[in-house]
Amino acid sequence: MKPFKFYLIADTHYFKNSLGAFGKEYDEFMRYEQKCFAETESINKAVFNWLGEADEADTLLIAGDLTFNGEKKSHLAFIELLKDLKAKGKRIFVVTADHDCKDDPFAFGENGRYQPEATKYEELYDLYYEFGFSDAIAVDREHMSYIAQLADGVRLLALCNDGDVNHSHRFDEKHIEWIKEQTKKAREDGQMMFAMNHYPLLPGQQILSVISGTYQKDAEYVTRLLADEGVHLVFTGHMHNQSINVRTLENGNKIYDVCTGSIIADPSVIRLVEIEDESTVKIQSIPTPDFEWDTNGKTCKQYLSDLFDNMLINMFADLRDNPYNALRKLGLGDKTKIFPIVSRVFRKLNKITVGGLCRLLCIKCEDMEVRKMPVKLYAAELVRNMFEGNQSFKEGTPKGDVFIAFLKRFRPVLNKVNAKTFDGQKADLFDLLINSAGNYDIDDYNATIILK
Repeated sequence: MKPFKFYLIADTHYFKNSLGAFGKEYDEFMRYEQKCFAETESINKAVFNWLGEADEADTLLIAGDLTFNGEKKSHLAFIELLKDLKAKGKRIFVVTADHDCKDDPFAFGENGRYQPEATKYEELYDLYYEFGFSDAIAVDREHMSYIAQLADGVRLLALCNDGDVNHSHRFDEKHIEWIKEQTKKAREDGQMMFAMNHYPLLPGQQILSVISGTYQKDAEYVTRLLADEGVHLVFTGHMHNQSINVRTLENGNKIYDVCTGSIIADPSVIRLVEIEDESTVKIQSIPTPDFEWDTNGKTCKQYLSDLFDNMLINMFADLRDNPYNALRKLGLGDKTKIFPIVSRVFRKLNKITVGGLCRLLCIKCEDMEVRKMPVKLYAAELVRNMFEGNQSFKEGTPKGDVFIAFLKRFRPVLNKVNAKTFDGQKADLFDLLINSAGNYDIDDYNATIILK
């Protein structure tokens, strides 16, 4: 096989701005949003204009959540972007996901929040027929999945599992049998096959392994299935985080999960992937271009980073002033007894610096810049780093050493928490948090990976 290159983006979440994204209710909604809303049309247009001029590859893959919440007008407008890109000579292969067929899409107009026309799951096949299905060599229409021959010796296994009435994100028996048939055929035909699945098979950061909904349902089974069937590489999205993770099974089979950040949230990147041979894949990450919007002079990167930080800062403020709002977002809105305690704790945390907190906990913090940082800004940067990838709060760094010292102080409490990882093992929260705050493994942006 010859080397083959393609671009990949994820979670475009296109929203047709004319539907409405303004007003008091919109502003309240955006207080807790990591991703853009009103700006998504402009960001997508900038990215697609860039892709139309990019000459490293003529193929684009999009790993699901094409629209914000499945608004019919958003789908139709996004498809026009795809058609324009296709007219420039690009081949496009997409998978849809749950945000493309929500029952309750919403927008914000003069009278507040309202529900525009929705898109049903059954409509997606015809809407996106020419962006994957029409060029497929095999199609599972019931499950919106297909096989595409991307190049001589290279096949794409494009998977969608949002079709059941509950959108449970599980692969049923019929779907699994189809996957087994197609992977077997790829092996018999001497093809290198990789997958694109919206939901991560491996948690993007280790702490996410104990949080349901952050990765593929039945991830343990699906990971083993693909790895044992000869699929050692999968491209994913969903969590809007940037990561490259690997798992090696007991039999030696590997699977790499390359999760790519949403283009309309921090981190916002375009992947350029080169399959050099059946075992070697080179991955590069390209920052998304600036877009036409009043960003107060900020670059796209800074604009999205600030949006992310503001989400955490707003949560800190609400946990102080109105715990119900913030705890409701965390699924704890009914825990009214803890509201006064939470409010008192965050009254302090909103004012204190890292140095002040370290003194309270008898933790060393020798770096003057870190000591001066407000705790809320330190926490925002810590969490944002986990989504951006290549996390910098590592052992041996001023910020990382403080975080690790904090974890050591509370290790007895962490040890008492009965949590399990995605493969059913008891979780060591201390270890998971250390390895989520600092990246000690594969570079999440630019890496050469060996599949087998």
